[in-house]
Amino acid sequence: MAPVIPELIAHRGHRACYPENSLPGIEAAIAAGARYVEVDVQLSADRVPVLFHDADLKRVCGVPGAVHEQDLASLLRLSASEPDRLGERFADNRLASLEQMAACLQDHPGVGVFVEIKRVAVAHFGVRTVLDAVSPVLEPVADRCVLISFSVPLLAEAGSRLSNGSRPGWSALGGVIDRWDERDRMAGLGLGYLFCDVRGLPASGPIAFESVRMAVYEVADPEVARALAARGVRFIETFDLPGLRARLTG
Repeated sequence: MAPVIPELIAHRGHRACYPENSLPGIEAAIAAGARYVEVDVQLSADRVPVLFHDADLKRVCGVPGAVHEQDLASLLRLSASEPDRLGERFADNRLASLEQMAACLQDHPGVGVFVEIKRVAVAHFGVRTVLDAVSPVLEPVADRCVLISFSVPLLAEAGSRLSNGSRPGWSALGGVIDRWDERDRMAGLGLGYLFCDVRGLPASGPIAFESVRMAVYEVADPEVARALAARGVRFIETFDLPGLRARLTG
């Protein structure tokens, strides 16, 4: 029997070779065959959704402060180049807005996106403000957008908006957890997906929860990916989608 090959998600774009959450990195992942990409979202001081992972700007942009402390115009002037990791290769890369990412996906109708709402944004602005900000931006790609988060209150509100018959900007929801023993806090939310850190998984046994499709992050080893697929994992998130796919299928 042939081994099961999981679906791959480009984690923050093609991060292995490009700045994370960057438009060039997303385009490169899609060009390499990605059917799914994942991005992280926070809000600027003027409540505009931008692609950014960290709680502060230092690692990616080399400057102090946080995303929510600067307005969009200031953020879009920053070099989002990850200089410590990538040197000066991408010094001209600018931080991207969620609107730019949605426009990119409109040029690639076969690609789905997992949009992770970061907890720092929820903590600073509140659930409703964050969802009100991202909903209209994602509406053009709603049919292939899955909203994901660690935040149970955000997922509960996002699910309510999805179930009331409106078109909120996403077609499904996904929870995110660090450890497998945290999964019960995601129960009953009507999730379609559950993401778990590979480091927080049990060493053996099936990986299944409610009726969700399981995803695991961050995986680079093809043998680990195959073993997880055999245990019930549907999706693998990886920073190097083209490299992992080549090793899985080669």
